[in-house]
Amino acid sequence: MDILAADFLNAFQELDESQLLVKETVNKFVQNVFLPNITENFENAHFPKEIIKEMGKLGLLGSNLHGFGCAGLDEISYGLIMKELERGDSGLRSFASVQSSLAMYAIYAFGSEEQKKHFLPKMAAGETIGCFGLTEPDFGSDPAGMKTFAKKSGDDWILNGSKTWITNAPIADVAIVWAKTDDGIKGFLVEKGTKGFTTPEIKNKLSLRVSKTGSLFFDNCKIPKTNLLEKTEGLKNALMCLNQARFGIVFGVLGAAEDCLNEAIHYTKERIMFKKPLASFQLIQRKLALMSTEIAKGNLVALQLAKLKHDKKVKPAQISMGKQNNVQIALDCARTTRDILGANGISGEYHCMRHMCNLESVYTYEGTNDIHLLIVGQQLTGIAAFE
Repeated sequence: MDILAADFLNAFQELDESQLLVKETVNKFVQNVFLPNITENFENAHFPKEIIKEMGKLGLLGSNLHGFGCAGLDEISYGLIMKELERGDSGLRSFASVQSSLAMYAIYAFGSEEQKKHFLPKMAAGETIGCFGLTEPDFGSDPAGMKTFAKKSGDDWILNGSKTWITNAPIADVAIVWAKTDDGIKGFLVEKGTKGFTTPEIKNKLSLRVSKTGSLFFDNCKIPKTNLLEKTEGLKNALMCLNQARFGIVFGVLGAAEDCLNEAIHYTKERIMFKKPLASFQLIQRKLALMSTEIAKGNLVALQLAKLKHDKKVKPAQISMGKQNNVQIALDCARTTRDILGANGISGEYHCMRHMCNLESVYTYEGTNDIHLLIVGQQLTGIAAFE
């Protein structure tokens, strides 16, 4: 794609050499390693686990964390990684996002030194896979209503309950699980093989098909006290993790949007209709111009949030605004491109329909579109409209 089309307002023109190298490296990885098999993998709902360790070698997992084998990159570099991964597929970005911003960050922020030393280097290398168990069957947008409960039993904990729609669950070696206790909501590390712990896969998804999604079931699971995230002090800690991941989504979805715009431009310049290129028609140029404009605005939103996050000044409501806005932009771009391509738009030969299906899920996960609007509304008015 022409650089101007992807970044019409030159939002990324001041990237430094390190950031440009990150962007180029991830783009090559996606193009050369992930995308050659994407049509078959999407159709067969297959996640290529063999690429995980390669992602680790490239420093893509936990990339903005410091120490413990993590790359320690800046926030813009982290965002660029998410953007290039999602240019490939939202499912690929979801894997990295959950591994990095939910599972690894939870351990990094709330774990003991021993827990960090044990888990984080292996997770950064892609040798240990994590997932994040917050959402429950009856409590999606209202996580405070969770029923999963952990009761103290001597020095250990007994965990009962369930979580659902958990990315990476079927392939995870460790789950960060949030549960109610007599002392409030706490985080626990539940390792694969724990008696009474099962992680069945959710089948027949029509979206995020290359992402492994499942449920977590806990039947009197005995959790040693060493697996309690001792620094957790309530639901606010789980939401802190979500804000890390939502920030990545702000960047990530723009990769899918740009891929759709690129596809639309290329297709309409090659497709001949009424003896001239489809791109020469006013209606088509209007659609392309609107897509480019919205992506350009989304880039500026993402960069500003990265600057605020770097300065430790970003507010959750600001991340909510970015997540809601940029996901809507990306979904609209995917739908518009599918429309422009006509019948060809539903073919696996092209990317737009796959992006569109994936973004339908991104639109509602990690806070639905409406919930994020209400978070912004609360910030504006001081009134919570959730109840």
